[in-house]
Formats: sequence, structure tokens, C-alpha cells
Amino acid sequence: MRHDRRKVLLGLALGLCALPALAELEPTGAPPPAKGWRAETVAEGIREPWGMAWLPDGRLLITSKRGTLHVLNGKRFDPIPLEGLPEVYTGGQGGLLDIALHPGDKTNVRVYMTMASGTDSANRTILVQGVFDGKRVHGIKTLFRAQPDKGGGEHFGSRLAWLPEGTLLMSVGDGGNPPRRVGPMLAREQAQNLGSDNGSILRLTAEGKPAPGNPLASRPGALPEIWSYGHRNIQGLTRDPQSGRVWASEHGPRGGDELNLIEGGGNYGWPLQSYGRDYRTGEPVGQRVVAGMVAPKVAWVPSPAPSGLALYTGSHFPQWRGSLFSGSLAGMDIRRIELDKDANVVRQERLDIGKRVRDVRQGPDGYLYAITDEENGRLLRIVPE
Repeated sequence: MRHDRRKVLLGLALGLCALPALAELEPTGAPPPAKGWRAETVAEGIREPWGMAWLPDGRLLITSKRGTLHVLNGKRFDPIPLEGLPEVYTGGQGGLLDIALHPGDKTNVRVYMTMASGTDSANRTILVQGVFDGKRVHGIKTLFRAQPDKGGGEHFGSRLAWLPEGTLLMSVGDGGNPPRRVGPMLAREQAQNLGSDNGSILRLTAEGKPAPGNPLASRPGALPEIWSYGHRNIQGLTRDPQSGRVWASEHGPRGGDELNLIEGGGNYGWPLQSYGRDYRTGEPVGQRVVAGMVAPKVAWVPSPAPSGLALYTGSHFPQWRGSLFSGSLAGMDIRRIELDKDANVVRQERLDIGKRVRDVRQGPDGYLYAITDEENGRLLRIVPE
């Protein structure tokens, strides 16, 4: 029965997506070390920081998985009250996750955050929004709630990225590893189900509604908010301001972490196409290449556990301009991924941080910043040596 269901899923997926297949990649391990840089500690003291965003006045906001928000004040982090925040589910990988600020606001900035809500048996990723008046975030309301509910504390995503027309991309994880199930399906099979938000990138309006013109909205049974699907658990998402390309990094199982170039309507294959292996059996999950599914630009084996993704446009490291920087939890590093003009990966190198890196962003001053995933989380600035 399980084998038959996988064949049905594969057939449906191939019928839904006509994007060209790419040749099988050679997976890459840890790249060689980068030179000419050092990390300096800006501040420390946040428990399990998760996401960061700069206000128009230059101040930095950072979320904590524990359900709190902080603003950088010199060398310390001050708490910001969150008035009306729903109860945060912090089991497993759940918590208060990413943060993004409305790009059109200069004062009374609208603050968007993703978070896990619910219980051990019924939870989901939601998008909330409030207004920052300089001292507190108030009027927080839930704009979007991913469906269907799932159980357990795995694979919530979630990252946010604005597109230039004012729509918001939001990643949602597939719901968890086997034997976790959602309804009659393994949770991971939700990533091939267009009637489910799980395992996809959504494109929403600033009010949290499905954005007009989403490429899969006309498909029978498809949720109108889905932008791309076939994802396992995206925790890195960024847009190149020059080319407009959208990039995502996502966790694979036991190897097979991926860097993907995201196109609206694309099926990125999970769990039918993967470079990873099942945690329980050690057997490959799916095939490495499936016709009609989008191949990754990078497949990392072993898994660095990518989290946080930035495209560098600053002037402090001219040789790094146009490169992607991917944080690594298990790898405890930042991977620099050099690209050519056609978005092909030229080479990689690593910045060894020695701590779990949860997020990487470029600040308004043109430096790269990273936050470490630990009880005494640190904010790091990458500077020339």
C-alpha cells in the first residue's frame, strides 16, 4: 500500500510540473577555509536567538526561540514587549522564529514574525504582525495559519522574504520525519500535496492573504497561497536585489541539505527527489533526479544543517560581492557560495565560527552579521582581518 501511494504521488507530481530536469549533482562536503576575515562579538545574552531585522533608524531587532523580542542597545540586548502575541509552542524545533519589517514603513513599523503555535498533538506555523512604536510591538494579530495541523516538534520552517511588489514569501516545513503522519499520509508526503501548506513556500499579501497571480492557484485542489512546493524544511531564504533571484537553503535527512534557486510554480522534489537518507532505515529517500522536478544547485553530504541565508552586496569584502552566505548549525560555520552571472555555483569556502549559526544577514553598514544558537547567544560581525 505504501509503495502504491508513493507511485501515485510521483505520478501526480510529474503531471503537475513540467520544469526541465537537471543532471545529477556531485554532493559536496565541507569546503576549504576562507581567508582574510575574522568574527568579532558585538553583543551577547539572548537565549537561542533565531531571526534578525534592522529598523529604518538602524537599530537591530532579534527574535528568540523562547518567544521574546530584543533590540540591540550598544553591547547589550534590551527586551521589547510583545503585546497580544499568541502563546508560542516551543516544543522541539518550535518557537518564535523569523522576523521581517514592512519595507514601506519608516515610523510605526509593521513587524512580521513567524512562530509555532498549538500543542504537542496539534500545532502549525503561523504568521503574526504588530506595530513597533519605538518601545513595544502592540496590536499583534495572526495574519496566516498554515494548514493542516500536525503533531510533534519538527519542521516548522520558517523564513520570510519580501518581493519588490510588496508580497511576502514565507517558508513552511513538511511537518516531520517518519513515522510522523498527517492524516493518512506520512508527514513528509505533505510536501507533494498542493492541498497542504506544509513543505512549501507561500506568497502572501501584506495582510496575510494569498497573493494574486500565484502560479499554482488554478490547479484543482491547490491552495492559492502556494508559490513553490516539494520542500522539506527551509530555514534560509533571501532575494538578490540586483538579479531578483530568490534563493533558499533547506535541511535534508542524514545528508542531502540543499541550496535551491526558487521559481514560482516549481516542484523541488521532496520526498521523491533527494540526496538524503531515511533516519530509521538508512536507505535513500526517493531518487536523486526525477524528471520534471527542479534539481538543487548544491547538495551537501554530510549535512551542515543550513539556517539563515544572505546575498552579499557590501564593499568591505569586494571579492565576496554576489556570493551567498549560508549559516550552518551542525557545521558550525558559514558557507560562502560563489556564483557566476547565470546563477551557477563556481566554488565554496567556509568561515569557521565554532558555534551553531542560526542566521546570517547583511546589515545596513554593509557588514555580514551572524547569530549563534546557544543559551548565551551572540551577535557576530564579520570584518576583514
